[in-house]
Amino acid sequence: MATEAITVRCSFHVLLCMQGRNLRERGDTMVCAFTGHRPEKLPWGGDESDPRCAVLKKRLYDAAESACAEGYRHFICGMARGVDLYACEAVLQLREKYRDVTVEAAIPCPSQPEGWPEEEQRRWHDLVDRCDYETVVQDHYDAGCMQRRNRYMVDHAAMLIAVHDG
Repeated sequence: MATEAITVRCSFHVLLCMQGRNLRERGDTMVCAFTGHRPEKLPWGGDESDPRCAVLKKRLYDAAESACAEGYRHFICGMARGVDLYACEAVLQLREKYRDVTVEAAIPCPSQPEGWPEEEQRRWHDLVDRCDYETVVQDHYDAGCMQRRNRYMVDHAAMLIAVHDG
């Protein structure tokens, strides 16, 4: 029986961006963070069974593994729906291979998952529970808390893995 190759195109790019200043570290560990789109901005929306989503998740895993090869062992995830949660799952999977990898959930406020679909809320809680560290940036929601979470991640990371569609 012949096997048919399937090519899947994913128009999103995964970039590794390193800051030009001294490496940021958590103790003796180099730190990497993630950023990317919410499901509404992805061409497949929330349909994670779409082959393009699988390609993007694989690219995230590969980018995190490349960061490990460079010595990065602490990863900060912003815990928003979409790319942030994909990245968290990728690093938790990577932790099975690299036992010294740690994962930090950078949470803008405790109410972050409120208003999400119930399944996404369960996913968020499960991922936060599996992270090694949980940093809550502030104790309540306001218009600037997501930006403060982003600033926290950039200020504490030497590398940023970004998913974008440009």
